[in-house]
Amino acid sequence: QLQASGGGLVQSGGSLRLSCAAPLRTFGSYTMGWFRQAPGKEREFVAAISRSGGQAHYADSVTGRFTISKDHAKKTVTLQMNGLKPEDTAVYYCARTRSNTYYSRKDLYDLWGQGTQVTVSS
Repeated sequence: QLQASGGGLVQSGGSLRLSCAAPLRTFGSYTMGWFRQAPGKEREFVAAISRSGGQAHYADSVTGRFTISKDHAKKTVTLQMNGLKPEDTAVYYCARTRSNTYYSRKDLYDLWGQGTQVTVSS
């Protein structure tokens, strides 16, 4: 029920915009997050946005470069990624959680999208 899109191949320093369609009847009841997983590594937190969309949280590695936003009317969550680096290469997943506090804990997310590949060349 979560559909991530927008990944692709981009050069270092470039930008991509990921979108997550979340046609959930209770879309406004969830904190929405983005995680990523590089080959051979664990899935890690990237960004999250609160139920209302009023609070956003970021991993230190993406702060200042990525922006998460939420559109309640369209029921979508967007991750704008600027200043991409080769180390941002990963499969990116969107997910939902009821928790508004422990937004970086992947074990608290109960629904995940299928992932979209982001590759940044040097």
